[in-house]
Amino acid sequence: MRPSGRALDQMREIVIETGVTRHAEGSCLIRMGDTHVLCTASVEERVPPFLKNSGQGWVTAEYGMLPRATHTRGQREAKRGQSGRTQEIQRLIGRALRAGTDLRALGERQITVDCDVIQADGGTRCAAITGGWVALKLAVERLAKARDVLSDPLVDHVAAVSCGIYAGQPVLDLDYAEDSEAGTDGNFVMTGSGNLIELQASAEGATFSREELARLMDLAEAGVSALVAAQKAAVAG
Repeated sequence: MRPSGRALDQMREIVIETGVTRHAEGSCLIRMGDTHVLCTASVEERVPPFLKNSGQGWVTAEYGMLPRATHTRGQREAKRGQSGRTQEIQRLIGRALRAGTDLRALGERQITVDCDVIQADGGTRCAAITGGWVALKLAVERLAKARDVLSDPLVDHVAAVSCGIYAGQPVLDLDYAEDSEAGTDGNFVMTGSGNLIELQASAEGATFSREELARLMDLAEAGVSALVAAQKAAVAG
């Protein structure tokens, strides 16, 4: 029995609210159960120096967690400096979003996707990737409306979900209670067409078999399919 009472293959409730900030070209608040992440996409008419005069754009990401997003207050990273975990997560988000983007079609401009965790209950990086894509899509739609891009630079949806082995059973979309006790924990980043972008999986005190990994993959595919459906509904208005 899962602590939440969910079935082994049951996602938490997914809610994506768009247009939640006034100034960003694209924004959304994604809620996956009790994990809530604010995602904003900002367009800048410049690129990093290594892409200057290349005709190619760039998508990057930054990630942060508010001090009381968790059970106890964490010190602001602006004060103590970014942790290795934060750097790793924001690089993951950037890689994931670029995998679904035709950077040449974007033109020589940069879109920065900021993902700020308001409340954490497991799966924050997965929620950030999933919501980050929605914010990115809305920013690109604004560029298209202004005819600053002539074709859609986003070639596919990008979403992510966690899966793991909890109490000896493969489960989908771990919350904190499960994540903290899971024997195996994995994050699966995929495209809407079902291709893998990145897979992060590790055993915590117990190994896992090829068959168990295959079962986690099956759960992840179903989870990403549900997330892509939520993304489509969100950007459709």
